[in-house]
Formats: sequence, C-alpha cells, structure tokens
Amino acid sequence: MSGQGERTFVMIKPDGVQRGVVGSIISRFEDKGYKMVGCKMMDTPTQHCEKHYEEHKERPFFNKLVTYVCSGPVVAMVWEGTESIKGSRNLIGATNPTAATPGTIRGDFAMEMGRNLIHGSDSTESAAKEISHWFEDDELSKWTHHSKEWLFE
Repeated sequence: MSGQGERTFVMIKPDGVQRGVVGSIISRFEDKGYKMVGCKMMDTPTQHCEKHYEEHKERPFFNKLVTYVCSGPVVAMVWEGTESIKGSRNLIGATNPTAATPGTIRGDFAMEMGRNLIHGSDSTESAAKEISHWFEDDELSKWTHHSKEWLFE
C-alpha cells in the first residue's frame, strides 16, 4: 500500500463553512501529507443526511444532528494516504471539543460538541460506506502527488 494507502471520508460541517475555516482545515490534511482525491461543497438534503447518520437513528440527538448538518453547506472530501482513517481522526481530535487536544482541529477551533466543525470516518467499513454515499466513482480523481517519493517508502 505504500504511496497510496487507504481512503477516508471527511466532512466540514456547516459551522466550519460559516466560520471560514475550510482552508485552514484542508491545510492541516495537506500539511500532514494526505492527498485529496475528492472534494465538493453542497447543501445536504435531509434524506441524504439521515442515511449518513442512520446508525444514530435511535439516539436522542439524531434529529438535532440532522437539522444542524442540513442547516447550511458542507464540504465533503475524500483523503488518501497511509492509515488515513486513524491519522485523520488524530488530526480532527476528540468528538467533544473540550476534551480535544490543542493542535487538533477541534481542539483549536471548536468549543461545543453540538458545533464540532468536522466529521471523519471511524473505520474502514464506515469510510467505504460514506465515500460511496457522498461520491460517485467518477468524482474521485486518480493522480500522483508530486512529493510521493518524499512522503512514502
């Protein structure tokens, strides 16, 4: 897998878009060495969001979460790189921003769990499911990063 690695899904939620931190968040992933292979800004239809968060359907926060994510545009992305799922979750930080380590996205930019800026896949299975839910195959670019030989063995 050297040089390509796994893919993960990352979504900047409406609060991140509204606060104007999209570029800062993307820079964190690029600075780490991950390669963006898909990106689009979109308004999220309610049914699309409900399907994305379907595992939380019975949880008390489900409706509030869906309403929040559908409240404005999101930036949906696919990142590729060595252990990108685990690595991106480390970049993102704890779900509750008050527990997120300084230096993480949530630790630096978020203050409340209900407005925690970003979603990232938590497993290989969820990454595959989320990527196919948000992107068609032809929306994902196949390209080689110019620094590939300096990033990967």
